[in-house]
Amino acid sequence: MENITNYYGFILSVILLSITPGADTVFILTKSIAGGYKQGLASVAGIVCGLFVHTSLAAFGLSVILMTSALLFNIVKIAGAAYLIYLGIMALKSKSKINLENKGEIVPFFTTFRQGFFTNILNPKVALFFLALLPQFVKSNAESAVPFLILGLTFIFIGSLWSLFLVWASARMSQALRQSKFSFYLNKAAGVIFIALGLNILRLRN
Repeated sequence: MENITNYYGFILSVILLSITPGADTVFILTKSIAGGYKQGLASVAGIVCGLFVHTSLAAFGLSVILMTSALLFNIVKIAGAAYLIYLGIMALKSKSKINLENKGEIVPFFTTFRQGFFTNILNPKVALFFLALLPQFVKSNAESAVPFLILGLTFIFIGSLWSLFLVWASARMSQALRQSKFSFYLNKAAGVIFIALGLNILRLRN
Protein backbone atom coordinates (compact mmCIF):
# COMPACT_ATOMS: atom_id res chain seq x y z
CA MET A 1 0.00 0.00 0.00
CA GLU A 2 1.15 3.51 -0.77
CA ASN A 3 3.07 5.20 2.06
CA ILE A 4 2.79 2.06 4.24
CA THR A 5 5.80 -0.17 4.87
CA ASN A 6 5.70 -3.84 5.91
CA TYR A 7 1.91 -4.00 6.19
CA TYR A 8 1.94 -7.74 6.88
CA GLY A 9 4.45 -7.21 9.66
CA PHE A 10 2.03 -4.70 11.14
CA ILE A 11 -0.80 -7.26 10.94
CA LEU A 12 1.33 -9.85 12.75
CA SER A 13 2.21 -7.31 15.44
CA VAL A 14 -1.45 -6.43 15.93
CA ILE A 15 -2.46 -10.10 16.22
CA LEU A 16 0.15 -10.69 18.92
CA LEU A 17 -0.83 -7.52 20.75
CA SER A 18 -4.55 -8.32 20.53
CA ILE A 19 -4.21 -11.70 22.23
CA THR A 20 -2.08 -10.21 25.01
CA PRO A 21 -4.37 -9.69 28.04
CA GLY A 22 -5.01 -6.13 29.17
CA ALA A 23 -7.69 -3.94 30.70
CA ASP A 24 -9.96 -4.32 27.67
CA THR A 25 -9.68 -8.12 27.73
CA VAL A 26 -10.52 -8.31 31.43
CA PHE A 27 -13.47 -5.97 30.94
CA ILE A 28 -14.89 -7.99 28.03
CA LEU A 29 -14.54 -11.32 29.85
CA THR A 30 -16.17 -10.14 33.06
CA LYS A 31 -19.10 -8.53 31.24
CA SER A 32 -19.63 -11.51 28.91
CA ILE A 33 -19.63 -14.05 31.72
CA ALA A 34 -21.88 -11.93 33.93
CA GLY A 35 -24.35 -10.80 31.26
CA GLY A 36 -23.93 -13.07 28.25
CA TYR A 37 -23.71 -12.04 24.61
CA LYS A 38 -25.56 -8.73 24.96
CA GLN A 39 -23.27 -7.36 27.66
CA GLY A 40 -20.22 -8.73 25.88
CA LEU A 41 -21.16 -7.03 22.62
CA ALA A 42 -21.89 -3.78 24.47
CA SER A 43 -18.41 -3.85 26.01
CA VAL A 44 -16.78 -4.50 22.62
CA ALA A 45 -18.79 -1.71 20.97
CA GLY A 46 -17.66 0.79 23.61
CA ILE A 47 -14.01 -0.23 23.34
CA VAL A 48 -14.10 -0.09 19.53
CA CYS A 49 -15.53 3.44 19.64
CA GLY A 50 -12.70 4.41 21.96
CA LEU A 51 -10.18 2.97 19.50
CA PHE A 52 -11.77 4.97 16.67
CA VAL A 53 -11.14 8.13 18.68
CA HIS A 54 -7.52 7.15 19.37
CA THR A 55 -7.01 6.33 15.68
CA SER A 56 -8.37 9.72 14.62
CA LEU A 57 -6.23 11.55 17.18
CA ALA A 58 -3.08 9.74 16.05
CA ALA A 59 -3.86 10.21 12.35
CA PHE A 60 -4.31 13.96 12.63
CA GLY A 61 -1.46 14.52 15.06
CA LEU A 62 -3.61 15.44 18.04
CA SER A 63 -2.10 12.66 20.17
CA VAL A 64 1.20 14.53 20.01
CA ILE A 65 -0.47 17.46 21.78
CA LEU A 66 -1.63 15.10 24.52
CA MET A 67 1.88 13.71 24.97
CA THR A 68 3.62 17.10 24.97
CA SER A 69 1.19 18.96 27.22
CA ALA A 70 1.98 18.05 30.82
CA LEU A 71 -1.33 19.45 32.08
CA LEU A 72 -3.51 17.64 29.53
CA PHE A 73 -1.55 14.42 29.90
CA ASN A 74 -1.91 14.45 33.68
CA ILE A 75 -5.64 15.19 33.46
CA VAL A 76 -6.20 12.19 31.19
CA LYS A 77 -3.85 10.04 33.26
CA ILE A 78 -5.58 10.78 36.57
CA ALA A 79 -9.06 10.42 35.06
CA GLY A 80 -8.15 7.10 33.47
CA ALA A 81 -6.53 5.75 36.62
CA ALA A 82 -9.46 6.86 38.77
CA TYR A 83 -11.94 5.19 36.43
CA LEU A 84 -10.07 1.87 36.39
CA ILE A 85 -9.74 1.92 40.18
CA TYR A 86 -13.46 2.68 40.44
CA LEU A 87 -14.27 -0.32 38.23
CA GLY A 88 -11.96 -2.45 40.36
CA ILE A 89 -13.67 -1.44 43.59
CA MET A 90 -17.09 -2.14 42.06
CA ALA A 91 -15.90 -5.59 40.97
CA LEU A 92 -14.56 -6.37 44.44
CA LYS A 93 -17.86 -5.28 46.00
CA SER A 94 -20.03 -7.28 43.57
CA LYS A 95 -21.96 -10.31 44.74
CA SER A 96 -20.14 -13.62 44.72
CA LYS A 97 -22.79 -15.44 42.70
CA ILE A 98 -25.54 -14.60 40.25
CA ASN A 99 -28.86 -16.23 40.93
CA LEU A 100 -30.11 -17.32 37.53
CA GLU A 101 -33.63 -17.78 38.85
CA ASN A 102 -33.77 -14.15 39.91
CA LYS A 103 -33.05 -11.81 37.04
CA GLY A 104 -32.69 -8.82 39.34
CA GLU A 105 -31.52 -5.57 37.86
CA ILE A 106 -30.68 -5.80 34.17
CA VAL A 107 -27.70 -3.68 33.21
CA PRO A 108 -28.65 -1.45 30.24
CA PHE A 109 -26.69 -1.92 27.01
CA PHE A 110 -25.58 1.71 26.99
CA THR A 111 -24.24 1.50 30.56
CA THR A 112 -21.81 -1.25 29.60
CA PHE A 113 -21.06 0.50 26.31
CA ARG A 114 -20.18 3.69 28.19
CA GLN A 115 -17.96 1.81 30.64
CA GLY A 116 -16.09 0.12 27.79
CA PHE A 117 -15.65 3.43 25.97
CA PHE A 118 -14.22 5.24 28.99
CA THR A 119 -12.03 2.27 29.95
CA ASN A 120 -10.35 2.62 26.56
CA ILE A 121 -10.44 6.35 25.84
CA LEU A 122 -9.13 7.37 29.28
CA ASN A 123 -6.16 5.00 29.11
CA PRO A 124 -3.12 7.06 28.04
CA LYS A 125 -1.28 3.81 27.36
CA VAL A 126 -3.47 3.35 24.29
CA ALA A 127 -2.50 6.79 22.96
CA LEU A 128 1.16 6.04 23.68
CA PHE A 129 0.80 2.73 21.85
CA PHE A 130 -0.64 4.35 18.73
CA LEU A 131 2.08 7.01 18.73
CA ALA A 132 4.82 4.40 19.15
CA LEU A 133 3.57 1.72 16.75
CA LEU A 134 1.87 3.40 13.79
CA PRO A 135 4.76 5.68 12.67
CA GLN A 136 7.04 2.64 12.34
CA PHE A 137 4.91 1.40 9.45
CA VAL A 138 4.38 4.73 7.66
CA LYS A 139 6.91 6.14 5.19
CA SER A 140 8.63 9.28 6.42
CA ASN A 141 7.59 11.23 3.32
CA ALA A 142 3.87 10.55 3.80
CA GLU A 143 2.00 13.84 3.70
CA SER A 144 -1.54 12.75 4.54
CA ALA A 145 -3.35 11.04 7.39
CA VAL A 146 -4.57 8.20 5.15
CA PRO A 147 -1.79 5.67 6.04
CA PHE A 148 -2.41 6.23 9.76
CA LEU A 149 -6.14 5.76 9.26
CA ILE A 150 -5.61 2.53 7.30
CA LEU A 151 -3.31 1.11 9.97
CA GLY A 152 -5.64 2.24 12.74
CA LEU A 153 -8.67 0.67 11.07
CA THR A 154 -6.68 -2.53 10.53
CA PHE A 155 -5.85 -2.59 14.22
CA ILE A 156 -9.50 -2.04 15.12
CA PHE A 157 -10.69 -4.77 12.72
CA ILE A 158 -8.28 -7.41 14.03
CA GLY A 159 -8.85 -6.40 17.64
CA SER A 160 -12.61 -6.56 17.12
CA LEU A 161 -12.41 -10.10 15.71
CA TRP A 162 -10.45 -11.25 18.76
CA SER A 163 -12.81 -9.43 21.12
CA LEU A 164 -15.87 -11.00 19.47
CA PHE A 165 -14.25 -14.42 19.86
CA LEU A 166 -13.77 -13.72 23.57
CA VAL A 167 -17.44 -12.73 23.84
CA TRP A 168 -18.57 -15.87 22.01
CA ALA A 169 -16.38 -18.22 24.07
CA SER A 170 -17.07 -16.71 27.48
CA ALA A 171 -20.80 -16.15 26.85
CA ARG A 172 -21.23 -19.80 25.80
CA MET A 173 -19.79 -20.86 29.14
CA SER A 174 -21.46 -18.10 31.13
CA GLN A 175 -24.38 -20.12 32.48
CA ALA A 176 -22.16 -22.87 33.89
CA LEU A 177 -19.63 -20.38 35.19
CA ARG A 178 -22.28 -18.22 36.86
CA GLN A 179 -23.58 -21.28 38.72
CA SER A 180 -20.16 -22.05 40.14
CA LYS A 181 -17.74 -20.17 42.35
CA PHE A 182 -15.86 -19.08 39.24
CA SER A 183 -17.82 -15.82 39.06
CA PHE A 184 -16.75 -15.02 42.61
CA TYR A 185 -13.05 -15.49 41.85
CA LEU A 186 -13.34 -13.76 38.46
CA ASN A 187 -14.88 -10.64 40.00
CA LYS A 188 -12.24 -10.50 42.71
CA ALA A 189 -9.40 -11.10 40.24
CA ALA A 190 -10.81 -8.50 37.84
CA GLY A 191 -11.12 -6.01 40.68
CA VAL A 192 -7.50 -6.47 41.70
CA ILE A 193 -6.33 -6.25 38.06
CA PHE A 194 -8.28 -3.05 37.37
CA ILE A 195 -6.93 -1.41 40.52
CA ALA A 196 -3.38 -2.50 39.67
CA LEU A 197 -3.74 -1.16 36.11
CA GLY A 198 -5.09 2.11 37.45
CA LEU A 199 -2.18 2.50 39.87
CA ASN A 200 0.25 1.61 37.09
CA ILE A 201 -1.18 4.36 34.86
CA LEU A 202 -0.41 6.88 37.61
CA ARG A 203 3.27 6.03 37.16
CA LEU A 204 3.28 7.10 33.50
CA ARG A 205 5.34 10.13 32.48
CA ASN A 206 4.73 12.12 29.32
